Amino acid sequence: MKKTYYLLIALLVSILCIPSDVYAQEDIAAYIKNNYTKAIYYIPMRDGIKLCTIVYSPKDASQKYPIMLNRTPYSVGPYGENEYKTSMGPSDFFVKDGYIFAYQDVRGKYMSEGEFMDVRPHNPAKKGKKDIDESSDTYDTIEWLLKNVKNNNGKFGQWGISYPGFYTTMGVLSNHPALKAASPQAPVTDWFIGDDFHHNGAFFLPHFFNFMANFGKPRPQPRPTSPYRFNHGTPDGYQFFLNLGSLSHINSVFYKDSVAFWNEFRQHPNYDPFWQARNVRPHLKNVKPAVMTVGGWFDAENLFGALEIYKTIEKNNPGANNMLVMGPWFHGGWARSDGSFLGNASFVQKTSPFYRENIEFKFFQYHLKGKTDPKLPEAYVFETGSNQWRTYDQWPPKNTQAKRLYLQGDHKLAFATPTADGDGGYDEYVSDPAHPVPFIEEIKTGMTREYMTDDQRFATRRPDVVVYTTDALTEDITIAGQVKPSLHVSTSGTDSDFIVKIIDVYPDTAAQFKESKIPTAGYQMLVRGEPFRARFRNSYEKPEALTANQPTEVSFVMPDINHTFKKGHRIMVQIQSTWFPLVDRNPQKYVDNIYDAKDSDYQKATQRIYHSPDKATYIELNVVGK
Repeated sequence: MKKTYYLLIALLVSILCIPSDVYAQEDIAAYIKNNYTKAIYYIPMRDGIKLCTIVYSPKDASQKYPIMLNRTPYSVGPYGENEYKTSMGPSDFFVKDGYIFAYQDVRGKYMSEGEFMDVRPHNPAKKGKKDIDESSDTYDTIEWLLKNVKNNNGKFGQWGISYPGFYTTMGVLSNHPALKAASPQAPVTDWFIGDDFHHNGAFFLPHFFNFMANFGKPRPQPRPTSPYRFNHGTPDGYQFFLNLGSLSHINSVFYKDSVAFWNEFRQHPNYDPFWQARNVRPHLKNVKPAVMTVGGWFDAENLFGALEIYKTIEKNNPGANNMLVMGPWFHGGWARSDGSFLGNASFVQKTSPFYRENIEFKFFQYHLKGKTDPKLPEAYVFETGSNQWRTYDQWPPKNTQAKRLYLQGDHKLAFATPTADGDGGYDEYVSDPAHPVPFIEEIKTGMTREYMTDDQRFATRRPDVVVYTTDALTEDITIAGQVKPSLHVSTSGTDSDFIVKIIDVYPDTAAQFKESKIPTAGYQMLVRGEPFRARFRNSYEKPEALTANQPTEVSFVMPDINHTFKKGHRIMVQIQSTWFPLVDRNPQKYVDNIYDAKDSDYQKATQRIYHSPDKATYIELNVVGK
């Protein structure tokens, strides 16, 4: 009897300990099935190609509903007539409030006809029905749904994260009058300058390799499933990609001509017309819908795209209804986490539920249903470090002042120009492609979302990483906007990468974060890190070799931050020339095309970072005024 009693108590405890969101998810799945009707359509585009589109409509036909559109290359399944999605829309709030949800496989993916093209270039000068792009496919889709889906109120909203964020931007360019509100979220925007596969021309190796090993496989005919996932054969990505050798081996050893985009990719090592055509920004003019661009300060994939879409619309469309939301999130974290921490960094509050209910939901309610104006600000941004939401009438905010944080002798960092010292006015290190600096301390096969806030103490101890640190701050310093390194450097080679990292060093007395798996005391939190391939210092279109051992200025722009370095903390800058395997290894010998470099082209190089009065290296920061 006692045994049965204890088993019942244990069962009760286990039930009570099940997270509430498990029940919530089960509840929303049941709600969808009970309250929505599913229909599958093959919508004809102007050139005759049909796109698979699954529509979920409220069973309650007593009122009309706006249509929320999501276009994706990642499948709109499940495809069975009686199989339903277990969640819909940007969040569950939309399901309960009542919307028509339309999900579409883009051209050439899953069950849609046609040929897929990666980041299909926008064509603003279409002359006939054969001239198609993603904006025309969006226009044709909206037009068909307006005419064929019952009980719609004539208003459309569109949203999407990552690649679907790109398709949302293309929807904005469709200029369909029924599209009233659009939210590109972490949108792919420029795959050479700052999104996903390149950062300032430097190749993000595991992100491309792992993604395209599956996504890039051919799909000759419509099908409801995707190809296999790549098996590295080891959990150690650092060693896997080091064993790979030069990038020229990717096709011969692994892809074997099965990934067409890689063959195109390697033929365009510079910012030529191939990449320029895939830059969305020049086309963002005459924007009509209300736009809310969403991104994460720690998005490892498309932080650049979110910031650039907002800034470009703002610049090209005076008076447009244009809004930016930035939180302390990983890629898509606003939709699929509570946003209270990332890796070992704590943000104290649940930022994602707040965004979903008070910002995103109210934005679409107002524009699509005419609900009360929530009076959302131009910029709703989370300030890390101080861990609080900020609202501004523009981004970056007005009350900032550009200040230069200079590298000093003795590995110091200060807001004062350097003075002559006895170390020659530079620090040097040897960069060896055979022993590159790892980008994380953990053993992983690919790019991690947590690397964006990872503790940098392991890198501080490397001899091929130079480190500069301020004294303990006597007051809070808040940075809001772009970070602009201006480096004076030299190399004994003829090409090089320079990675700059901005780090918040916690005091040794810092209280422990409950989510952290490492000591918070002394935590060196990465706030922003970015590589620059020095061959592009004067032009992304026309790379130039470096002259060996000749001091050279290398300046570039890192994505925005909104971070408070608290009193008692220190600001650290780390500079290095490898960040592996996150960034492919630069041979450090100039070759016309790094993707065709031979193993023998990779060589050691002695790098110098100058901090003398006449060759000052500094980081320009936008400091928020008091």
